[in-house]
Amino acid sequence: MVSSRKMGIKKFLINYNTYLILLLLFVVSSLLSEHFLTVMNIRNIGLQQVAPILVALGMLFVILTGGIDLSVGSVMAFGSSFVTVFMAATSTHFIPSMLIAGVLGMMFGLITGMLVAYTGMQGFVASLAMMTIARGAAFMLTGGQPIRVEPGTLDLLVSRNHMFPGLIMVGVVILIFVFVQRYTVYGRMVIAIGSNNQAVELAGIRVKRYTASVYALSGFLSAIAGTFIAARAAMGSANIGVGQELSAIAACVIGGASLAGGRGFVLRAVAGAFVIALIGNILNLMAVPAYPQQIIQGVIILIAVLLQIYTSKTEKSV
Repeated sequence: MVSSRKMGIKKFLINYNTYLILLLLFVVSSLLSEHFLTVMNIRNIGLQQVAPILVALGMLFVILTGGIDLSVGSVMAFGSSFVTVFMAATSTHFIPSMLIAGVLGMMFGLITGMLVAYTGMQGFVASLAMMTIARGAAFMLTGGQPIRVEPGTLDLLVSRNHMFPGLIMVGVVILIFVFVQRYTVYGRMVIAIGSNNQAVELAGIRVKRYTASVYALSGFLSAIAGTFIAARAAMGSANIGVGQELSAIAACVIGGASLAGGRGFVLRAVAGAFVIALIGNILNLMAVPAYPQQIIQGVIILIAVLLQIYTSKTEKSV
């Protein structure tokens, strides 16, 4: 009886460790700063995480196939730059402008995916090259200068008067991704490819198409994420998104994703993104200088990842 109870507790810790880490950080942050549990701060955390969550979701599906996408930060910069330049030049509404930016980002991702799927190039190498190309395209669009957003246009995405459409949109996207991963053939195939690529191919599944598609999906979401950054900052810039690929990978790994592929969870990746957000937020509220912040964030992320590795090993023995 005692043994079965211990097994039940162990399974609970394994299945919900990411959420427990997030809850622990939330409680600690509440105790460390009286400004943490305020409506304004919680709202700001939500708005700040719209773009990182979108990027993390795209990265998750790439990681599920056993790949990696280092170009996400640069594609974000391209999306941010394109939407602001395009809207300034054509006065097009922000919704079609966002979608066009997303499609162009998808093309960047598709090229990366096709290189990986059809030439056998490593995702690390293909996306590294695309990272440079997309960043260069962003600088060409903007001429290296920030492009300001006209009031009442793209900034409506984060407008309080319009009930923060950006938050609603990312909530819908999360629900769609949960559904796709759990209940569709596409979601199951993506996981199967990461688990055993050769077996799936021998079963007659068009693995190359699925592989190319996840990179295209990542590019689309990254470009859309860039437009949210432009909306919050009220400007587009070719300098945004630097290091975002590392944050997205960290969010997925904290959420229990395996970099070897075949294992990862949408909601846990979202929780992983919020873990990183809470670390940065509480350090800012405590006025910790920027450079020590990086060290502290790195140490906490390492601890969280080591915990995931430990629980993953424990899960195999349960």
